[in-house]
Amino acid sequence: MGTLKTYVLRSLCVLAALLAANIAVALPQSADERIRVFAACTGRLSATMEHQWLVSDPSADETQALRQYFVTLLDASLETGTIQPRHALHLRIEAKMAHARLLQQSTFAPDARVARQANRIATRYMAGCRALLLS
Repeated sequence: MGTLKTYVLRSLCVLAALLAANIAVALPQSADERIRVFAACTGRLSATMEHQWLVSDPSADETQALRQYFVTLLDASLETGTIQPRHALHLRIEAKMAHARLLQQSTFAPDARVARQANRIATRYMAGCRALLLS
């Protein structure tokens, strides 16, 4: 029972983190929410792409293409939303910096537990972004 309780608590923490990051599995209905989500995903993809360059990951080209797709989605959403492009850029940079910290921890943290946890969180954030493409 202890293992199940730990799993449930971890799942709730991850769900809370996803909600706090404004990432939803379904595509948001309002243009402003789409702007927030697309900006966050664009920032995360930028951080991932740069990290992949750093560690010579061959999937950097795929990440770069996906990032460009989200830039296009973000630009299109900015035309119909009330959020100013300057604020959207702020959201992108904020998400990029936060995600870069996670990636740095997942790769370079001396504590293996911290590295695994950072990797799990970063992976889930990216999965949320990729899930948007299928919705």
